[in-house]
Amino acid sequence: MAKYLVIVESPAKVKTISKFLGSNYTVMASQGHVRDLPKSSLGIDIDNDYEPKYITIRGKGDLLASLRKEVKKAEKIYLATDPDREGEAISWHLTYALNLQDKKVYRITFNEITKNAVKESIKNAREIDMDLVDAQQARRCLDRVVGYRISPLLWAKIKRGLSAGRVQSVALRIVCDREEEIDNFVPEEYWTLDAAFKLPGVKKPLNAHYYGTAEGKRDIPTEADADAVIGSVKGKDFVVSEVKNSTRTRKAPLPFTTSTLQQEASKKLGFSTQKTMRLAQQLYEGVEVKGQGTIGLITYLRTDSTRVSEEAQSAAAAYIEEKYGKDYATARTGGVKDERKIQDAHEAIRPADITLTPTDVKTDLGRDLLRLYTLIWKRFTASRMADASYDTTAVRIEAAGNIFTVSASVLKFDGFLSVYNDDDDDKEMNEIPARLEKGQILPAPELEKKQHFTQSAPHYTEASLVRAMEELGIGRPSTYAPTIGTILGRHYVIKEDKNLYVTELGEVVNKMMKENFPTIVDVNFTANMETLLDGVEEGKVRWKTILENFYPDLDEAVKEAEINLEHVKIADEESDEVCELCGRKMVYKYGPHGKFLACPGFPECRNTRPFLEKIGVPCPKCGQDLVVRKTKKGRRYYGCAGYPDCDYMSWQKPKDL
Repeated sequence: MAKYLVIVESPAKVKTISKFLGSNYTVMASQGHVRDLPKSSLGIDIDNDYEPKYITIRGKGDLLASLRKEVKKAEKIYLATDPDREGEAISWHLTYALNLQDKKVYRITFNEITKNAVKESIKNAREIDMDLVDAQQARRCLDRVVGYRISPLLWAKIKRGLSAGRVQSVALRIVCDREEEIDNFVPEEYWTLDAAFKLPGVKKPLNAHYYGTAEGKRDIPTEADADAVIGSVKGKDFVVSEVKNSTRTRKAPLPFTTSTLQQEASKKLGFSTQKTMRLAQQLYEGVEVKGQGTIGLITYLRTDSTRVSEEAQSAAAAYIEEKYGKDYATARTGGVKDERKIQDAHEAIRPADITLTPTDVKTDLGRDLLRLYTLIWKRFTASRMADASYDTTAVRIEAAGNIFTVSASVLKFDGFLSVYNDDDDDKEMNEIPARLEKGQILPAPELEKKQHFTQSAPHYTEASLVRAMEELGIGRPSTYAPTIGTILGRHYVIKEDKNLYVTELGEVVNKMMKENFPTIVDVNFTANMETLLDGVEEGKVRWKTILENFYPDLDEAVKEAEINLEHVKIADEESDEVCELCGRKMVYKYGPHGKFLACPGFPECRNTRPFLEKIGVPCPKCGQDLVVRKTKKGRRYYGCAGYPDCDYMSWQKPKDL
């Protein structure tokens, strides 16, 4: 009979951890939070020191009953929820929901779900860290008062179903500000001037770029300026004035944090932030690997630390020396951490076992899981390897006081590049096709002038928005993906070809928030709030003090907005589809399952129709439009709009022939 009970968050962990602990332990899952603030009311007693009123989450009754049954049998209870604020709070809620106050209760955490890590955590069991719990309570209550006080205003003044959130409203503002910047951008003209030298006996020309004069770098703002430079060098000697050879080092990348993983997975794999986190969660909790059973493949996925444990560092050094050679191994330690963030108790995201290569698990993982694991494995392995080095040559060519430059790099030692290469950072410069010497006179070049215009800042993508939020101190590793998911899900922002665009609805909501709640959507204020929450976690700030200072101003702003805010009518977007019942043009609506078409004549006409996204390709079977469809499990495929009369379908996007 099992003597000890271990409670984890996810059912997926149960199988993995049970295997490590043996028959004396029963492992069960809480399936996330078991208590929360009620949905039907604010749930915070404003007049009683902002005391939260927690209730059991609906549907958790049977689960809690089975947990209580096991609690009665157990000599010791180990709470093994995730190693962050949220996990600490879940453990704290479990002590109340399961009446564990008089039991032997221990808090354990592990950064990776491996046998050593799990057993070591039991040896180092501790009490629940109330500073972590209070930091989570502060965040939860702040988000609740913002959402529950402002959202009803949006329903009353703009449209039902909208929401305002403390972090999501700032994220929306960041996107809106970028859109405004793009709209107001005025392109400026500039020119470039290149000189192509045809050297004797060399097929490839030597291409040099205009730099300026001996006084320094000089821009070419107009065509007249370009023509003036061309005129001044015409017929003059082009002399090599300087040849400089040196070595350039390219440092190995840091291992992944939550933010950098989301960015790289978006750039290299095309994953959304939410998809990246979902797949990373699976890799962390455990997958079935042939010959080893269910094991966790990576460390904890919510972290802003680049620290690496000594054990993992030693294992990586030994692996790299064996597989790549001594020159590739380095005594590199963890990376540098931003002082504003305080989750350094975690490690960077890395493989739990570096010797388990992507090739070893290729047949055990689905395509997307394998691609993400490969990315994490390569990045971590590269981060423990030696820097790459290049031999560089920089040449200056002068003519009539004007300077043209050309430079090149040749890879001398690939180091970490043998494993991981960021294509954007490795675009090689112009190769010098022949050996040049100082004082050498070159043949007259072909001069080519080109007109350019400055470009506005690009639209945000999910990856660049995550980077902006991290740099501005908005949110924390666990909040990036849900925040972006919320502004997309509320249709404040839409995504097209990876770019994020603000909708009319998003513009209206953002304008309302800026005019009536400027503090809440102020980037610096929100970043400062994150610092205060960090202070709670460090035991330096009382969590209810944050609410005491925040709520009165919010309450006053809401009351003023209720009086001053005007009703805003957001018209539904009209489609080209005609209602077959009454002849009106149907409009786009959004429901729990996404976009659909509805007749604007409601309630007289209640006709609705599924929205089928056309891909601009005719069906090869019958010639009707092909549309995007989804299986019951949410997988996209391409089918004929004429279904069920035509049953054509394809998993791959067809092309118009």
